[in-house]
Amino acid sequence: MSTELESFSDAIKFRGVGSRGLPKSEYLNEGNYPVIGQGAQYIEGWTNRDDLVINPSPSLVLYGGHTRRAKYVDQPFVPGPNVKILEAKEKTQIDHKYLFYFLSGLKIKSRGYADHFTEVKQCSIPIVALDDQKRIVSLLDKVDDLIVERKQYLHQLDELVKSVFLEMFGDPVRNEKGWGKKPFEKLLKNIESGKSPKCEAREAGENEWGVLKLGAVTSCTFKGNENKALPSQTPLNEEYEVKAGDLIFSRKNTYELVAACAYVFETRPKLLMPDLIFRFVLNDKNEVNPIFLWKLLISNSQRKKIQSLAGGAAGSMPNISKANLKGVLLPVPPIEIQNQFATVVEKVESIKSYYQQSLDDLETLYASLSQKAFKGELDLSAISLPDFEEIESNIEIDVVTESDEALGVYSFEQMASVEGRRSILKSLFKEYIADKTNIAKTLDQFWSEIKSKTLEYSLFESEDFPERQVTVDDYDHLKEWIFGELRSGRFEQKYLEDEKRIQLQVAKA
Repeated sequence: MSTELESFSDAIKFRGVGSRGLPKSEYLNEGNYPVIGQGAQYIEGWTNRDDLVINPSPSLVLYGGHTRRAKYVDQPFVPGPNVKILEAKEKTQIDHKYLFYFLSGLKIKSRGYADHFTEVKQCSIPIVALDDQKRIVSLLDKVDDLIVERKQYLHQLDELVKSVFLEMFGDPVRNEKGWGKKPFEKLLKNIESGKSPKCEAREAGENEWGVLKLGAVTSCTFKGNENKALPSQTPLNEEYEVKAGDLIFSRKNTYELVAACAYVFETRPKLLMPDLIFRFVLNDKNEVNPIFLWKLLISNSQRKKIQSLAGGAAGSMPNISKANLKGVLLPVPPIEIQNQFATVVEKVESIKSYYQQSLDDLETLYASLSQKAFKGELDLSAISLPDFEEIESNIEIDVVTESDEALGVYSFEQMASVEGRRSILKSLFKEYIADKTNIAKTLDQFWSEIKSKTLEYSLFESEDFPERQVTVDDYDHLKEWIFGELRSGRFEQKYLEDEKRIQLQVAKA
C-alpha cells in the first residue's frame, strides 16, 4: 500500500463555529436537531434552532481542541461551542471517515483544558488511494461496531442489576418498603484511608508497588490498572494494600464524581490506597453484605444524598469527612435478602467479565489495525474477516420482538441440559427467521436477546439444576449449526436489492 504524507494544513480546510456554537445552557432534552460538540457523548443535547443548523454535504468531521475528540457527522446538526469543522480541500482526495479515524488515533499529550488543535495542525496525514482509504474505513467500522455492541451488553447488564435492586429493596432514600434504618457508623468497624506519596507518572510494573488513582473507583467499578508506580526507595505501609473483598470509596473529587464506591472482586497484589480513598471495614457481615452495601451506596438517590455532604474551601475539590459519612442513615433489610441479591450481582459480574475481556481484546485489535493502517503497514489484500463475522454483520434476522415470554414454555430441566438448551436455540432461531413481520436484527443481536431472556434461569438456580444460562460454547455450536444448514440447503441467503442487505431464511421445500 503506497502512502504519501501531506501536511494537515495543506490537506484540510478548517474553521471555528463562532456564534453558531450553541451554549450548553440552551441544550434541550428533545428537539428537531441534535447538538454535536466535543463532549464524550456523540449527541450532547437537542435544539429547535433552525438558524444554527449545518447541513454536511455529504459529511464532515468535528474536532474538539479542548477534549482532543473527533466526531464524524453525516446528518443535519447544530454544533456545540468551541469546535472546529474540518473538511478535505478540493485538491486532496480524503474520505472524511478516514480523516475521522486518523484523528481519533492521534496521541496528543493532555495540557488540561488548553486548545490542542495547534498540535493537530502540525501533524502530517498519510494519504493512500481513495479505494484503500475506504477499505481501511470498512475494516475499522466493523471492529468499532463490535466494540459498541460489547459496551451495550455491559450497559444492559448494569441496568439489569439496578432494576433487580429497586425491585427487591425499593428506593433507599424514600424507603417505601419500610426497612429499618441505622446510622452508617453502626455498620462499620472502621473507615480506613491510605497515604499519597509522590509517585512516578506511569502504571506500576508487575512486581512493583503502586498507589491507586481516583480513576480506580470513579466508574464505581474497581480498575486496578488505574495506579501510579511507587518509587522503590519510598517507605510504605502494607496495611494500606487493597485486597479482594474490599469496599472502597472516593472521599474527594468534583461534585459529579465524588462518593464513587467500588467493590473489589479481584486485584493484583501490591496496590495501595491513597489518602483520597476510604476503605469501609464492616462491623458484622451477618448484618450487612458488602456487595449489597456497594450497590446501595451507588444507587442514584442514595449517592446524591451522600454527595450533598461534600464541602470544601473555594477553589478546592469537594471533600466528604468521615464524621459526615458515619451519620448517614441507611436502610438495612434482612441479611437473607441481601445475600440473595449479592448472589445475583456475582452472577451478573461473571457474565460481565466475559464481555469485558471481549471488549478489551477488540480494543487492542482496533488500536493495532489503526496504527498499522496509518503507517502504511497494512496489506489490505490479505485482510479477511472470518465467515461468521460476515453473518453477524450482514445477515439480517427478522426477530419476533413481541414474544418476551418465548422461553417461558421451556422447563428448567431443558435449560439445565446442554442438549436441551441447544435444541431450544435452534427452535427459536427457526421461528425468528421464519417470521417476516418484525424488525430485522443481526445474529449478534439475536444472541444478546437470548442471553437477556435466559438470564433469569441462571440468577435463581437450585442445586438440582446449577447451570441454565446459555454459554459461549452454545453460541459457537449455534453458528456451526447455521453453517451446516446453509451448506445442506435447508437455509438460504437472499439478497434484498432495495435494502442492500442479505437475509437468511428457511429454504422453500
